[in-house]
Amino acid sequence: MRALVDTEKPSFPHPNLSDAINRNVVQSEIEGGVDLYDVPPGTVLEVQTKNHIYTIVHKAWGQVLSCGHPEFCPSPVEVRIHGSTWGGSMIMNHYLGRGMHLEFEHPVHQVVITSRIVDIHAA
Repeated sequence: MRALVDTEKPSFPHPNLSDAINRNVVQSEIEGGVDLYDVPPGTVLEVQTKNHIYTIVHKAWGQVLSCGHPEFCPSPVEVRIHGSTWGGSMIMNHYLGRGMHLEFEHPVHQVVITSRIVDIHAA
């Protein structure tokens, strides 16, 4: 099975971002992350956060079916993944990164931010 992220081509440092942010972006890709734009529709991912394990079925363009949270998605619900953050306002769009917080839009609960992602793998 192919790797979820191409560690041979990590993101190039962006000249408008600080060295610390550029290091965090590259480190997240090296540790294992998933850009949903690179994931074919139908792919099933397991995203383990500090508190829960989410099963995510990628549909297209950030639209996923997600389950795994006892309150927000005990059974599959369609959500839109915004991306991941380090806990602040900067977000990596459509990206799931280890050590980061997953942010998604739920149809009832609005924006949900998870605890830190500790593992991501194809189911």
